[in-house]
Amino acid sequence: MKVAVVGATGMVGEVMLKVLAERNFPITELLLVASERSVGKKLSYKGKAYTLVGLQTAVEAKPEIAIFSAGGGTSLEWAPKFAEVGTTVIDNSSAWRMDPTKKLVVPEINASELKTDDKIIANPNCSTIQLVMALNPLHKKYEMKRVVISTYQSVSGTGVKAVKQLENEMAGIQGEMAYPYPINRNALPHCDVFLENGYTKEEMKLAREPQKILDDRKFSVSATAVRIPTAGGHSESVNVEFQNDFDVSEVRKLLSETPGITVQDNPDTNTYPMPIYAHDKDDVFVGRIRRDETQRNTLNMWIVSDNLRKGAATNAVQIAEYLVENKLV
Repeated sequence: MKVAVVGATGMVGEVMLKVLAERNFPITELLLVASERSVGKKLSYKGKAYTLVGLQTAVEAKPEIAIFSAGGGTSLEWAPKFAEVGTTVIDNSSAWRMDPTKKLVVPEINASELKTDDKIIANPNCSTIQLVMALNPLHKKYEMKRVVISTYQSVSGTGVKAVKQLENEMAGIQGEMAYPYPINRNALPHCDVFLENGYTKEEMKLAREPQKILDDRKFSVSATAVRIPTAGGHSESVNVEFQNDFDVSEVRKLLSETPGITVQDNPDTNTYPMPIYAHDKDDVFVGRIRRDETQRNTLNMWIVSDNLRKGAATNAVQIAEYLVENKLV
C-alpha cells in the first residue's frame, strides 16, 4: 500500500502521521509531500527519516491513497491529477465538501456509501464531525427538526500562526497576528471569513454539511462560531428540537452505546466534557444532557472533541482504513 500524505509538515499533517503510526496503517511505501520550499528536507515516521517530495513527484509515483491537508487551492488543483492516475484522494480541505459529485464521509455514519470509483472523498469540517457523531443516533431515533449550535473553537483550528499568536500574547510578546484582535483573555465571534448573509463560512459549513452527511434536508441548522483562547479541542453548545419526544435517560444510553462517543454526564461529581479531557483522544465526548424546559421535544447537550484528531486526521485515516478493509483501493 503506497500512501502519500500531502501537507505533511502542517499541524494536521503531523497529527495524520502520528495517527497512521498509532493505528498501524498498512503502508509499504510512504510519500511525504510538502510545498516546494520544503522539498528535500527530512521528516521522521516510525523512527525512519523520509525526504520530502513535491506534488508532481508524488503524482508520478501513483500511490493507492493520498491524504490531503494542504488547503483548498492545492486540493482543487492537485486532487484531480492524483485521481487521474488512479489514486484515491481523501481531502481535508473545504474544496470538495459540497460538490454534489463527491462523498462527504464520517466513517461511523456513511462510509458504506463509498465505491471504488469515488476517487476524491471529502473529509468534513472539524466542528461538523463532532456534531454529527452525536446527532446521528438521535436523528435516527427521534427525527430532528432544528439544531441551534454555538461553538467554542480552539486556535489550533486556525493553524500554527494562531497558536503562536496566543502563546505570544500569554507571554507578553508582540508578534504576528492571525486574528484581527487579541485572542488571549478574549472571545472572537468570527471563525473564517464573513459572507454576504452575515454568517461566516464556518457557520455555513455547520449549516450545510450535516444535511449532506445524514442525507436529509428536512432539518435545519443555525450556527454561531466563536474562537476562544484554548490551544486544542473544540466545544459545542447544541440545542436540538425533535419531531418525536424522548426520555433523557434513553438519550444517554443511546449515545453511550454509539461507537466513537463517550458520555461524560454527572452533575453530582462535576463530570462533563472539556477540551483538556479530549486532548489527544479520538472519541467525541458528550455531556450536560438535559431537556430544554422551554420547548417541546427539545434537548440541550455539550459536545467536545480534539479537532486535530477526530475532527481532521483520525477521520481521514479511518476513511483510508475502510477503503483498504473493503478492497476499494
